[in-house]
Amino acid sequence: MATTYDYEEAPATYDEGRHQDLGYDPNFVPDSVRSFVVHLYRHIREKNVYEIHQMYEISFQTLSDRLFKDTPWPSVDAVAHYVDNDQVFCLLYREMWFRHLYARLSPTLKQRIDSWDNYCSLFQVVLHRVVNMQLPNQWLWDMVDEFVYQFQSFCQYRAKMKNKTEQEIALLRQYDQAWNVYGVLNYLQAFVEKSNIIQILEQEKEGLEQFTATDGYDYSGGSNVLKVLGYFSMVGLLRVHCLLGDYQTGLKCLLPIDISQQGVYTSVIGSHIATIYHYGFANLMLRRYVEAIREFNKMLLYIYKTKQYHQKSPQYEQILKKNEQMYALLAICLSLCPQVKLVDETVNSQLREKYGEKMARMQRYDDEALVIYDELFSYACPKFITPSAPSFEEPLVNYNQ
Repeated sequence: MATTYDYEEAPATYDEGRHQDLGYDPNFVPDSVRSFVVHLYRHIREKNVYEIHQMYEISFQTLSDRLFKDTPWPSVDAVAHYVDNDQVFCLLYREMWFRHLYARLSPTLKQRIDSWDNYCSLFQVVLHRVVNMQLPNQWLWDMVDEFVYQFQSFCQYRAKMKNKTEQEIALLRQYDQAWNVYGVLNYLQAFVEKSNIIQILEQEKEGLEQFTATDGYDYSGGSNVLKVLGYFSMVGLLRVHCLLGDYQTGLKCLLPIDISQQGVYTSVIGSHIATIYHYGFANLMLRRYVEAIREFNKMLLYIYKTKQYHQKSPQYEQILKKNEQMYALLAICLSLCPQVKLVDETVNSQLREKYGEKMARMQRYDDEALVIYDELFSYACPKFITPSAPSFEEPLVNYNQ
């Protein structure tokens, strides 16, 4: 569900006034949207995970394609009375609303700040109240994935100071805690700690828990939300620390998850790929090339065997992009540490087809080789961020590269 693209590739900024001129009314709710909201609310109250997943993964996408290709969904105020003004549902709806806005348009600074506020409100509810819901793993992963993506996007947006207006600079000064790196890390860490997920995974090794066997769901009438958010937050922490260049800490955050085994992280393709991509990248940066090669190879083989089943998935383009990036990272690893015996024949064949000629040149270690290393690394690495705010004084310059 989460659409993760590089900020530089994002569409033009959404202009509310312009879309109102074109006929977009945030208070108009088409019948199909009203039906969607009413049924989704009912299924959430009934803990019908299968129906929630169908509506979240298929119906929301279908309605977005049909009715909201280049406009936002109706505002939360317009749909609230259809769901008894339920606070938690309205927070979930807004989370989807902002995700759609990021994917199809591009948010204004005020909308970026409003999305941060919505995440804070939603996460506070999950952390400090009894949440009697079961949500699909896909949705819970997308929440963590999108939360980190919007943080990354905000840092990149804020670093581009050159063309900022006085109004934007005033807003950045006023809301200086929005998407603060410590706030982001604290929420992810709070989910890990409050969920007791590390202890749950330890107890599972002793046969006292069945978290992985049940894919994180609670079949005794409880809620899976906090536990699964805690689990996926460990992957989120790895990703944030990779964006910050702190690879040791990132890998330490992932330690409770045994990536040599199937786990809840493999139940969602986006989570599976993000985990191995960032794990492999962190090991590459720490010069643990053999470990990186081993995991990239397993993931690339898995994608090769299963990608046909994801062709109609909203994640398909992202799967293909990460697949190409991991081949580039594998080419770097094997050029620095030739360990072809660790690579499956199928993966090696694909690798030689894509990068065979470049890898031969990379092993010469001359100036031309360095240019190729730089090219592949720039293409395949995460889009690093500067988490601290830039200077708001003149002259305004762009801080990100």
